Amino acid sequence: MKIIHRYIFTEALKVFALSTMFLTMVMFLDRAMFMTDLILNRGLTMLEVGRMVLYISPIFLSITIPISVLVAAVVTFNQFSSDNEFVVMKSCGWSFMYLLRPILLFSFLAYIATNAIIFYALPLGNQALKQMIFDIVKTRANINIKPNVFNRDFDNMVLMIKEKNGPNGFKGVFIADSSYKGSTKIILSEQGFILTDPANFRIQLQLRNGSIHDLAKQGEDYQIMKFDRYDLTLDIPGTEQFGKENIMDEREMSVPELREKIEANRKTGWRDHLAEVELSKRFSIPLSCILFGIIGVPLGITSHRSGKSGGFVFAILIILMYYVSLVLMQNLGRSGVINPYFSVWIPNIVLLVVAIYVGYKTQREIPFRTFNKVSGRITLLWEYLLKKFGYTQIYSETSNHSRNPD
Repeated sequence: MKIIHRYIFTEALKVFALSTMFLTMVMFLDRAMFMTDLILNRGLTMLEVGRMVLYISPIFLSITIPISVLVAAVVTFNQFSSDNEFVVMKSCGWSFMYLLRPILLFSFLAYIATNAIIFYALPLGNQALKQMIFDIVKTRANINIKPNVFNRDFDNMVLMIKEKNGPNGFKGVFIADSSYKGSTKIILSEQGFILTDPANFRIQLQLRNGSIHDLAKQGEDYQIMKFDRYDLTLDIPGTEQFGKENIMDEREMSVPELREKIEANRKTGWRDHLAEVELSKRFSIPLSCILFGIIGVPLGITSHRSGKSGGFVFAILIILMYYVSLVLMQNLGRSGVINPYFSVWIPNIVLLVVAIYVGYKTQREIPFRTFNKVSGRITLLWEYLLKKFGYTQIYSETSNHSRNPD
């Protein structure tokens, strides 16, 4: 690499690393309460929580890496323009396309990393996370059921046993089941056993030789049913909801598994739009790294009149428009309104058009008149908001320090 290319690459890498760490930490805040509950109430060690963080990370990194590429390109070249370094580079005879090379290399490396995460780390992480949550549920169900103590760990159920019979067996089981609206069932059983079902992510309590006392209507009807065997599914609050929100069957599958599922459904005459959209996303999302990198350089150069805030605000707008349109298009693809394979590529096509347009104008040094007007107004609004909330002095000191580090 040339010295100038190495310099640009290094500056972009610094911003990229900071942006990726910050954005990933922000996304982890959404799960902070859940992890705190696991530590305080579920008895998990910090090592186990660290494993859970590792398993969740691919989900967030597949989003934060493309965003950080755009932020790195914008901030790096905005700084060059603000400090007149870009003018010096141009005076040395280096064209825009020449200076774009290190960012293209940087974007391509981010593209490879995102591909590795989405194709391999994401499905493996989801599978490991699902298994870990199941193990937590199983462990809690076995350990916290103590003789002659009312157990309230399960949703809509109070459980008490007289004594334990081995690691997973109980004697003298009493259950108050309020899962049925308007009535509470009292279940008495001589024996009970904890059974795990890893395939369906369930834990069941199998009762034997007992009776169910059902007061269907208060003071009007009372029923007693005897049974030889009765199975109850145990639900621990929080873990089931966490699994449903973060683990989708399609995300757990690799690309070959998705293709097999799509082909199997086609043979039955049914198109699996969910699997088709997920398969297409595996290829479309990583490509946004390269497109963001190409767009970020002209955006950083042309927004120098607005200062760092102008380029940063425009980067936020582009990110919001891309991901909002991605969610909208994939929902239309899942519903079959538009082709599932093509749906998630529409935002990339729009980005490609924008990248070609801004790259051409920057290479030809054609001014962005409309962009400068909009950028100026956004900067005025940004400075007004900073002043309104009392951050003007902090922002000005930060900007002066970044421009004059000595």
